[in-house]
Amino acid sequence: MTSHTAPNAATSVETLSFEQALAELEAIVQRLERGDVPLEQSIAIYGRGEALKARCDQLLKQAEVKIEQIALNSDGSVQGTVPFQAG
Repeated sequence: MTSHTAPNAATSVETLSFEQALAELEAIVQRLERGDVPLEQSIAIYGRGEALKARCDQLLKQAEVKIEQIALNSDGSVQGTVPFQAG
């Protein structure tokens, strides 16, 4: 039995892990950069690439929310943790 780890265009973007979405997005970029894809197919895979990028952004934002920063007291000792503050 062969394990199928590489998603394809039929795989729903919403079900992909960050790593899967990023790997597929990188493959699309490489194909488009080579320039050997017919125009219609280029348009289709570009659209999928946009969806994959959005999925990666979504998953990164979800991870960001989970990150905690160590809060220190004025003397430098650990006070606890606080939610991540972007910016």
